[in-house]
Amino acid sequence: MTIELTDEQIRSVLQGINVPAQPQIMVDLQMEQMAPEPDLRAIARLISQDPGLSGALLKTVNSPFYGLANRVASIQQAVNLLGCNTVINLINAQSIRGELTDAAIVTLNRFWDTAQDVAMACLTLAKRIGYASPDEAYTLGLFHNCGIPLMLQRFPGYMAVLEEAYASTNAETRVIDIENRVLNTNHAVVGFFVARSWKLPQHLCDVIANHHNARTLFRDGLGDGRVETLLAILKMAEHICACHQLLGDQPDDHEWAVVAEQVLEHVGLSEYDFECMRDSIRELGIG
Repeated sequence: MTIELTDEQIRSVLQGINVPAQPQIMVDLQMEQMAPEPDLRAIARLISQDPGLSGALLKTVNSPFYGLANRVASIQQAVNLLGCNTVINLINAQSIRGELTDAAIVTLNRFWDTAQDVAMACLTLAKRIGYASPDEAYTLGLFHNCGIPLMLQRFPGYMAVLEEAYASTNAETRVIDIENRVLNTNHAVVGFFVARSWKLPQHLCDVIANHHNARTLFRDGLGDGRVETLLAILKMAEHICACHQLLGDQPDDHEWAVVAEQVLEHVGLSEYDFECMRDSIRELGIG
């Protein structure tokens, strides 16, 4: 199941929020990705033209989470080692920061720090539970809250609304329910439209749209097992990285308390197993 809305409904949902254009490098890389035989040298050349993305890619590839025996020193080497799809997923994830950061809004500092931590936690968790495409989990971690900066630009008091949403102790009230009540839209649906307009894979768009709808999604499903697994990875990562504190300014993770049992059951982890995994990830400096 995917979200299908008319242009008029989309305008209503976005409420004057301008979705940024897909960066040209993402367009160029996706064209290469769709070729019958992607040219790895051309992909490396495209990435090398952007020093910021090049540095971010090498930093990620050389992190402990990829576990490479030798340090990667060049973009071409990274592309050869990881392959076309993985590298493009990583670059897509990094592009969101370059396009959406507004240095004038100091409040966003905690957003970007949290997004990077969640992305690295997603990558680590995906590898540890055996998810086939850990780079997708990384992309999701960095993209899943990409609607937040746009909401803040459109609604100056947005962070106070988000904090109110995270403060709710009512198990029936989702974070996005508070946003919908106050603002008539929410960061998950805005993030969905960013991801869709940037041509991310549909299953990633679906997770972004539903990342505060976990209880219902685990009950009803979306017909794509990847969605449930990626959502489980994301909810574990958000809890490990204490998003309820950094974004919601709340001491307790009320959302995790509601969905934890379903999440852990889906990935086959006991509460003890998860606590051990959480502690080991935090020891790596994440969260």
